[in-house]
Amino acid sequence: MTAPLPTQADERGAEPRDWRRRVARAFGRAAPHYCRRAAAQAALGERLWCHLPAQAETILDLGCGPGHWSARLAAHYPMARVIGLDLAPAMLTEARRRHGEAIAWVPGDAAALPLANASLDLLFSNLAIQWCPDVTTVLAEARRVLRPGGRALINTLGPGTLAEVAMAWSRPGRPAALLDFIDAEGLEAAARRAGFSQLRLEQARERFFYPDLAAVMASIKGVGAQVAPDKDAPRLGRADLARARERFEGLREPAGLPVSYQRLTLILDR
Repeated sequence: MTAPLPTQADERGAEPRDWRRRVARAFGRAAPHYCRRAAAQAALGERLWCHLPAQAETILDLGCGPGHWSARLAAHYPMARVIGLDLAPAMLTEARRRHGEAIAWVPGDAAALPLANASLDLLFSNLAIQWCPDVTTVLAEARRVLRPGGRALINTLGPGTLAEVAMAWSRPGRPAALLDFIDAEGLEAAARRAGFSQLRLEQARERFFYPDLAAVMASIKGVGAQVAPDKDAPRLGRADLARARERFEGLREPAGLPVSYQRLTLILDR
């Protein structure tokens, strides 16, 4: 058994090509069962919906995964051209299987969007950019591809996300390997560096509950949130699993075992 999540610092320190390969492979493995295990991700995505503009003709779903939000956007804007972009080819295969060819499924990197300048009215991204090594570059790309008057709606995650998981899996002298999330202040600063002057940022703690530790870990791994570990990653045994289960049980509430997500929502107008 390996640690549940890698450090984002480790991922950001990796060579870009290796980082892209590892993330694409992890999310590709999750593609067939992503929708079934992505209840938290779906609930957080709903927080973006109330900020949709009245009209949009060309739309990008950045980090589209198996295409749930792409399809929702296509239904909401029936005359629009919708593009679903993802780093993982297997996610795009699953999106195409589920939703057909009416949506343009495009492989690509959020830090180098394969789109023309000022070509979008709306960029929608639910829980994708926290995986990117350079958030400022990603946001600069978002601004580049938006038309004047266009809008970017982005959900990402802040510090404190999966705090319960970190606590359960930590060991003496070896903290649990969790993503090093950017905080609200840093995210707003990145958006301003990227050139956005009209921005709003919402933050909220969102909690979800699961019946047991296996369900908690399935909800994380099942949506690809576990990059393939390095060969030198520490191995965890049965004692570590028992310890994690006991610690998590100490957090149990009437609704189940809690998992917290610190939601950061950016509303960016070009």
